[in-house]
Amino acid sequence: MSQFIITYFGGEHPKTPEEGKKHFESYQQWLQSLGEDVVKPMVPYKNSRTLNADGSLMESSATSMSGHTIIKAANIDEAIAKVKSCPFFDINGTLEIAEIVEM
Repeated sequence: MSQFIITYFGGEHPKTPEEGKKHFESYQQWLQSLGEDVVKPMVPYKNSRTLNADGSLMESSATSMSGHTIIKAANIDEAIAKVKSCPFFDINGTLEIAEIVEM
C-alpha cells in the first residue's frame, strides 16, 4: 500500500464554539471510519511564514494551507474515494491528495 498526504486548504472557521465542537466530532468520526488506513490523523498548522527565494519574508502563508493527514491506499483513485466523505468539505474547504514518494 502507498501513502498519500491529504493537504487542507481554506475552509470557514466555526462561528461558535458549539459549531467548532460539532465539526471536530464529525472529523474524528470520519478518521475513525478509515480505520488502520490512517497513518497520521491530524497535523494542523499555525503561525505560517513564507520565505521567498530573494530572502524576503511574508508574515503569513502564501496559501490557505491549514494542515494535513496521511493515509494508506492502494492507488490515487482509492485515496480520492476515501477522502470524498471528509467533513472538511462541509466548511467549504478543499483538499489536495498526493502520493508520498519514498526516496
